[in-house]
Amino acid sequence: MALDGGNQSSVTTFILLGFSEYPHLQVPLFLAFLTIYTVTPLGNLGITVVITINPKLHTPMYFFLSHLSFLDICYSSVFTPKLLEILVVEIRSISLKECMVQFFVCAYVITEMFRLVVMAYDRFVAVCNPLLYTTAMSPKLCALLVAGTYTWGAICSLTLTYSLVELSFCGSNIINHFGCEYSAILSLSCSDPYFSQMTCLIISTFNETSSLLSILTSYIFIVVIIIKMPSSGGLRKASSTCASHLTAITIFHGTILRLYCVPNSKSFWLLVKVATVFLTVMIPMLNPLIYSLRNKDVKETVRKLIITKFLSHSI
Repeated sequence: MALDGGNQSSVTTFILLGFSEYPHLQVPLFLAFLTIYTVTPLGNLGITVVITINPKLHTPMYFFLSHLSFLDICYSSVFTPKLLEILVVEIRSISLKECMVQFFVCAYVITEMFRLVVMAYDRFVAVCNPLLYTTAMSPKLCALLVAGTYTWGAICSLTLTYSLVELSFCGSNIINHFGCEYSAILSLSCSDPYFSQMTCLIISTFNETSSLLSILTSYIFIVVIIIKMPSSGGLRKASSTCASHLTAITIFHGTILRLYCVPNSKSFWLLVKVATVFLTVMIPMLNPLIYSLRNKDVKETVRKLIITKFLSHSI
């Protein structure tokens, strides 16, 4: 099969090992991931509906959160069905084209990375310049920031995917993973992977470093302002404003660093799989919970929706 004019690949289908080395866990894992897959779209669509119907949540922070929910639904919809499939079928195959599409969506996690940067900047403006918040975070600026994260994510994702498409696959077709993760695909290449490795190194290092530094800078200013606040009420409000976002950042970047800072050794493949599960399956489910449980307006809107639904059924 020719992926492009220059490279020929004899391998057209990959076999995903998934968690096949733990046959006794196949059913429990299937049930656990099926539950998560059911909760994830409901949670993300639910918080989007809540944001839409509650005028108090028509703020930049929740505008960004609605787009974060959209990304989480996309990740979950691309990865989890295949994960569920390979847990119950004997032939755990995925075509080369399907594999590249799956990786492209996975690499789009860079968009989420910079969406968290934008949300950190939003928290910085909200805490440090509350009187100018509405003016500073105008709808036009918010739209531009969201468009910018989508565009940059697409550029990086296309570049990384192209670096894999350029490779030839003519040996083993067994991927020691449940999906098309970068290092797992790269390990099967029978052509020189130098370009792909350098592309991944440069893009990953730049994005992770720049995003973390940007977030750190925003929160350094926020901490300085919080320390200078005279009243405990203002301190509690500012801390509550940032707590959910800090939790999401810690989970997301902690998983990213854990995933790509482990040595590329066979003994670490289980850790890579678990970290990937957390990134593509668990985090999309957790984000709505993180951002809603600490917000009174979200909880109040959900409570009213439940009461209204209950009353309508009673009548």
